[in-house]
Amino acid sequence: MIVDLERNGRSIKSLIHPGRDAIFWVLESKSGKISYVSGWPFVKTNVWKRIDADTGRPVVDPERKPEFGKHVEFCPSLWGGKDWPSAAYSVKTKLVYVPANENLCGGFTGEKTPLIPGKPWLGTKPQDIRLMPAPAADHFGELQAWDPATGKKIWQHDFKTSHLFGSVTATAGDLVFAGGTNDRNFRAFNAKTGDLLWEQKTNSGIIGMPISYEVDGNQYIAIQSGWGVDARRMQDALLGKVPGFENWVFRESSGWF
Repeated sequence: MIVDLERNGRSIKSLIHPGRDAIFWVLESKSGKISYVSGWPFVKTNVWKRIDADTGRPVVDPERKPEFGKHVEFCPSLWGGKDWPSAAYSVKTKLVYVPANENLCGGFTGEKTPLIPGKPWLGTKPQDIRLMPAPAADHFGELQAWDPATGKKIWQHDFKTSHLFGSVTATAGDLVFAGGTNDRNFRAFNAKTGDLLWEQKTNSGIIGMPISYEVDGNQYIAIQSGWGVDARRMQDALLGKVPGFENWVFRESSGWF
């Protein structure tokens, strides 16, 4: 996200990205280069020991570095703190809203395998890729609101029996819309406080991007209801491991409302 950010008394052209690597990145776009400004974990991670303040590069814990023949476990999982679903920025609240996943860890054993064109290449056996809850986990999905100027988390809404795998949209009416959970609900939150204001059950889980548009002076919100790909893989991997996941029935159907 490209944001005009007021930080430490000066205005910068910032590039903001809460990454799959569990780091909330704030970079500065200058003529001819991009510079590191700051970064911090937005979910718990045991992969990075620190971020080098000069280079902006995360320093990996050697115990978590994959090697051939070595089994490693790590948090967050291979789907990271946030995968491809998009975060959102509000110019009114000046907050970034992140569909994050917490308390989900992974593991695999490095394997030297030949690259065969047209076939998946993972560096490990597909059946060895694991997804498991962290010890004493009490929730998994998190809708987070961060102030990128200060690095302070303003609010957080937890989902106890679901990951959160769907993009979010912020509106000028101080609302944040999000799907992404396994209960098939589409929700609206107060952008300033995180209070849940409204929810509606749809035909399926939602991994799509909510859009806002206007017709004849009326504002509408549209979302495609459809569940699959990584959200479904995560759901399947957690069945039997997390209370509540086994009670959810997967629906392949999709629709508009």
